[in-house]
Amino acid sequence: MDNLIYLYGIIPESEAADHSLDKMKDFEETGFLQMLPVDDVIAITCLLDASKYTEESIQDKIDNDMEWLQEKAFHHHETVMNLSKLFTVIPLKFCTLYKNEDSLRTSILENEEKMLRTLESIAGKEEWNLKVYCDDQLLKEQFSENNPAAEAKRAEISELSKGRQFFEKKKLDKWMETEIEAEKDTVSEAIHRELCDLSTCGHVKKTWSKDVTGKKDPMTWNSVYLMEVEKVEQFLERIQQYQKDMKAAGWQFEASGPWPAYHFSSLS
Repeated sequence: MDNLIYLYGIIPESEAADHSLDKMKDFEETGFLQMLPVDDVIAITCLLDASKYTEESIQDKIDNDMEWLQEKAFHHHETVMNLSKLFTVIPLKFCTLYKNEDSLRTSILENEEKMLRTLESIAGKEEWNLKVYCDDQLLKEQFSENNPAAEAKRAEISELSKGRQFFEKKKLDKWMETEIEAEKDTVSEAIHRELCDLSTCGHVKKTWSKDVTGKKDPMTWNSVYLMEVEKVEQFLERIQQYQKDMKAAGWQFEASGPWPAYHFSSLS
């Protein structure tokens, strides 16, 4: 019976003997992960029944079976997390499949040089994420109280007729919202530059909506950093200081990690 190859990640051949995969369950959780040596790297894999896992059946599961998708995506994530605790690992995306061992070997050999450079660049490092949230109402109140331009505009409006005041106040609110958004971007970008100075590399990601985060305040910033292990403590202390200094102004900082280097080791 033909089998597909499910690929979790790539590790250096030099680290393969350091740890065993004996206790790490495969995709079906009936067997265990396998190491497939290919020149100077090792592919972390398992076998899947090709008659059961066709391209069509997998896509149907992803589209229509949320319970299956959550279970299997969690398995993949946890497996890659555990691998990253043992090895320097290039994590592959969920459901990265090859038709057979030969096709996997060919793909790795064609990309081996890039893989080796990537493994070298992420060795001894961790990925950390920072999400920043803001209480917009609190920021607006503080901006209104402390901004001379806003104070001047309010004074001008107070001299107008009641009818004019209504429309001018609407314009003032719109102007303040624009100014606050610009200030949030300026502050977040400055913090990002400071954290990039601490890290090997940093990337800005898309912010999430409140429907996704489940928080009452909107996400203002979302970024990831590749940190040398010995600098992680300093990185987290810096974020704690931001939280301490800026909490009263409506800012909240949420750091998470360490994660596998998903954003710093991407392979097509």
